[in-house]
Amino acid sequence: MSKHEEEEEEDIVCLDESFFINDDYQITDFTFGTHVLQLYCLQSSSTDFDLTGQLVWPGAVLLNDYLTKNANMLQGCSVIELGSGVGITGVLCSRFCREVVMTDHNDEVLKILKKNIKLQESSDDSMCCTELKAEKLEWGNSDQLNCILQGHPKGFDLVLGADIYILVDLSPTALIVFFCFQQANVPLLFDTVEQLLRDRDQSKCKFILAYVSRAKVMDVMVIDEAIRHGLQINEVSGTRRIIKHLEGVIFEITTNY
Repeated sequence: MSKHEEEEEEDIVCLDESFFINDDYQITDFTFGTHVLQLYCLQSSSTDFDLTGQLVWPGAVLLNDYLTKNANMLQGCSVIELGSGVGITGVLCSRFCREVVMTDHNDEVLKILKKNIKLQESSDDSMCCTELKAEKLEWGNSDQLNCILQGHPKGFDLVLGADIYILVDLSPTALIVFFCFQQANVPLLFDTVEQLLRDRDQSKCKFILAYVSRAKVMDVMVIDEAIRHGLQINEVSGTRRIIKHLEGVIFEITTNY
């Protein structure tokens, strides 16, 4: 190796993965109807766009508002949430459901999710009575999903998801990469949803999706993928509204049988 190459190698800075991770979590209060939830979360995102689950996004607020107003659909149900992030929806569901399983694919996000489960367990709130579980689940990964289903042989009554594919404010180059990443994940999401819906008595299981529009191509893709997977997707009447300057809506997705 030449002296010039040695000098260049010495100039290379190796960054530990922690450089990209912001874990300055703060306990934050969220109110939905009469329910006040306390969770650890970030106020701004990490450098790594795959860590969007450290924040509470508008879709989660939209979904929690909807569930609070329609709590009867949660009573006594078993629920699995996809892309749980910090767990704000799962924690709300724990006040009504008999079983709540929250999932995420990112190990760093799973850490904060489990931290929030411990926070609920230590709470004096008598309404936090259902045991919360956190599981790793990468969409399209049948092995991980089958492992979860082995522990829940009767399946789940409800599948929930909120803002689980989002576009964030990145540089033009990074935005293109992230957008392609998100597009590739939509079919995998519906692979997982289809398996969950068909695993259960098909007349009793549905996927409730809180969707926030950020790109028209994604709006079309979500609907097209649901149909391509043999699922029926319907907008829930009266749920379309503006939230954080974006248009959001609740979809109910079921099998065609």
